[in-house]
Amino acid sequence: MNPHLRLSTPLMPAIIRTLDVLLIAQAGFMALNIRRLFDLPVYLPDDLSGYHSLMAAAAIVFLLLSRPVYRSWRSAALPMMMARVAVSWASVVGLLLLWLFVVKASEDFSRLWFGLWLLIGTALLWLERLAVYFSLRLLRRRGYNLKHVALIGAGATADSLVRRLRQAGWTGYHVAERLPEPDTGTLERLAARPLDEIWLAIPMSEEARIRQTLHGLRHTSAAIRYAPDWFTFRLINHGISEVLGIPMLDLSASPMTGLNRALKYLEDKLLALLILVSLSPLMLLLALGVKLSSPGPVFYRQERVGLNNRPFMMLKFRSMPVDAEAGAIRWGGSARKPATRFGRFLRRTSLDELPQFLNVLKGDMSIVGPRPERPMFVEQFKDEIPDYMRKHLVKAGITGWAQVNGWRGDTDLPTRIEHDLYYIENWSLWLDLKIIALTLFRGFVHPNAY
Repeated sequence: MNPHLRLSTPLMPAIIRTLDVLLIAQAGFMALNIRRLFDLPVYLPDDLSGYHSLMAAAAIVFLLLSRPVYRSWRSAALPMMMARVAVSWASVVGLLLLWLFVVKASEDFSRLWFGLWLLIGTALLWLERLAVYFSLRLLRRRGYNLKHVALIGAGATADSLVRRLRQAGWTGYHVAERLPEPDTGTLERLAARPLDEIWLAIPMSEEARIRQTLHGLRHTSAAIRYAPDWFTFRLINHGISEVLGIPMLDLSASPMTGLNRALKYLEDKLLALLILVSLSPLMLLLALGVKLSSPGPVFYRQERVGLNNRPFMMLKFRSMPVDAEAGAIRWGGSARKPATRFGRFLRRTSLDELPQFLNVLKGDMSIVGPRPERPMFVEQFKDEIPDYMRKHLVKAGITGWAQVNGWRGDTDLPTRIEHDLYYIENWSLWLDLKIIALTLFRGFVHPNAY
């Protein structure tokens, strides 16, 4: 095989599109016949032409509306690729169901068949992409289907690019030449070479040098990419956004946008509702215990700071006498704060936090996220702890990455904030579920819980 052969453009997208059409149709046929294997209650007419027409329509709509799933896989992350495919396929099936409802033909088709078609289609599209993805990785590691790159620049950014390419040989990027500080003549000779891409790793502070380099490369037909020296910044979910047609660099942004925001919303609402219903008898008993143990309200309300620095009233089961905070308020020292006998039990077991699931249903909090702080302490810590305010890029949580790792109560606050920022930068649904699972085993009874 010729190492310069390009399997990505235009051959590879055409192959993938053809396979997608065949697999969508195959999934439909499998859903039609699976009822016979498992004796499922799927009523189907003798004439299946309507089902065949839906399969053809689905394949066409998927090809037309799913451009993101056909982007280059060379530097794509596999989980994101699979998520795009699943969302695109589910959207196509949803559009077909909506169209059938509008034309009043939905009763002519089996809902169970639609469900089977959706599941089987997702599985087949995923298996196809896994096979192609790992085949391309294998070919590129062996030196085929390479993209030849020239790297201009020195320093941490350039070194990091070279190191990451060595660790990820499957991407197929080959650094054909590395030029720390090329002169004008060298740049013009480089522009004449048949390269695929030229990467600039020049510090942003050297604007004149960047302009000079771009001028020297003005005759190249290679794609030119710029890798800014962001290593000097603490970046949170950095990337590129387009606002009013203008590309902007995201130096610090919330991960809760688009699909992520929808997933987080569903996770919070569904789990909070399930937990409140399941634990309602226990919460009634705890409320009775609070009421009988000391005079005063069942709930303790305290102002905290959440998403986008907005205040809200956080709920807890009251564990202190009513007038316990009449004096000066200080951060920490939870073990020394007065508590009722029943309140000490609530604190040791963290059961006083259960009413915060009501905050989650209301939308003030999430189940997982950085723990919220009181406004006066936010004002104090924002100048004392680096990047403290970035914890407010997401909703405050009942539990979090810091808490399941033992950083709660009167523990080191800067370390706790580092854990919160790690959570925000690495957020995923799976990380949330992991934290929830760890909370069940580590989060309730803990030496640092008061």
